[in-house]
Amino acid sequence: MERNHTMMQFFEWHVDPDGKHWDRLKDSASELKAIGIDSVWIPPATKSSSPDDTGYSIYDLYDLGEFDQKGSVRTKYGTKDQLLAAIAACKEQGISVYADLVMNHKAGADEKEKFQVIEVKEDNRNEEISKPFDIEGWTKFNFAGRGDKYSSFKWNFTHFNGTDYNAKDGDTGIYRIIGENKHWNENVDDGFGNYDYLMFANIDYNNPLVREEMISWGKWLVNTLSCDGFRLDAIKHIDHNFVQEFAQAMYEELGDKFYIVGEFWNADLGDCLAYLDAVENSIDIFDVPLHYRLQAAAQGGKEFDLTTIFDGSLVKERPLQAVTIVDNHDTQPGEALQSWVDDWFKQSAYALILLRIDGYPVVFYGDYYGIGGDNPIPGKKIAIDPLLYARYHKAYGEQVDYFDHPNTIGWVRMGVPEIDRSGCAVVICNGEEGFKHMCVGEERAGEVWLDLTNTREEHVTIGEDGCADFPVNAGSVSVWALPELDVSEE
Repeated sequence: MERNHTMMQFFEWHVDPDGKHWDRLKDSASELKAIGIDSVWIPPATKSSSPDDTGYSIYDLYDLGEFDQKGSVRTKYGTKDQLLAAIAACKEQGISVYADLVMNHKAGADEKEKFQVIEVKEDNRNEEISKPFDIEGWTKFNFAGRGDKYSSFKWNFTHFNGTDYNAKDGDTGIYRIIGENKHWNENVDDGFGNYDYLMFANIDYNNPLVREEMISWGKWLVNTLSCDGFRLDAIKHIDHNFVQEFAQAMYEELGDKFYIVGEFWNADLGDCLAYLDAVENSIDIFDVPLHYRLQAAAQGGKEFDLTTIFDGSLVKERPLQAVTIVDNHDTQPGEALQSWVDDWFKQSAYALILLRIDGYPVVFYGDYYGIGGDNPIPGKKIAIDPLLYARYHKAYGEQVDYFDHPNTIGWVRMGVPEIDRSGCAVVICNGEEGFKHMCVGEERAGEVWLDLTNTREEHVTIGEDGCADFPVNAGSVSVWALPELDVSEE
């Protein structure tokens, strides 16, 4: 029987910019496999505007740490050779690798160009606030360090539809570039009237040359890296027709086992469902609504009704396309989408994504190994490891929910014959210490279960009717299951 799949986001915002992160991944591959991780989402591997950039200020899509450009050969994470070695180490362990693709914008241009723009309102990009005028923008990309190797495509202002800096006089604003067939793309999020523009030089997907080049690059990248999938950044700012076109091109090139998840950062379930419909379910997306429910539960404490935790979530409405997260590099403290799930609820939040039947869960590097920077946060490996263990060994079979109390909820996984000693009972509490009376099957009568999280020391004996009272500490989670055999019993 196939085991549960679990992804790790293998980076956080403040990973040391020492060029050794690909080595860290290579060295961690066997450990990741041992704890039940079978796929990793790696940070953007392409050359950014500086060696310390986290990877989202993309300069040259074809430079994976191979050419002396923007101050170094390596990226923040290392060289191309180090990256390929890390991917090979993951493959050797049976771990799939998903590459992070930044396709919305480019940064760090080589030269300025003069072109015409119209300035638009920041909070309504459909509203023009100027007549056409000339600016000098950083929009010409020559890639002198790489030349024409891998691709002879050179970017200029005709390949973009907006920018935010006028080098002529130092002014900033949101400038829509004027030209034939130049306008904001309509197939994007409607934030700020039209959310095509996000930052830097905004890639124009109305331009057929751009679409052709980006699909060609996607095929080159996957064949160069031998990766198993992509994570698409900032897709609510990209023409959804192109996202679908890009995904289909990758599947045609690589087969339907190639995996794609998109970052559609929108907390509204209706918008998420509409997006999946618009791309004809060609990709999965992160369950952003659930992330915000988990944050609300953490902030609300015992006032939050746990029976509603999955209300408005993607995993509830479209489980097969929901990639579930607790936190990520953008939600961590101090970052653009800061919405951190408080520490006291973090383990419970991970239980909610790791131990249920639906969703493709992601463990965040910053939660597992810790966060660096000026305000470091320790990792929660000790809290997460038991949940990963339970996901790999126990959380199988039919799921029965006991969502019948606002402060104490639970569910059981009945187990499957193919996995010895599988099955578990999970209890989560955001109030006072309590218990949940749950049934795990009459065939389990007399079995003695223990709490894999080690927060409760007692054992629970399953009654003749297959049921038991499963206790939980205040503001905590317990995962009850049959322990592995002792050496003396083998």
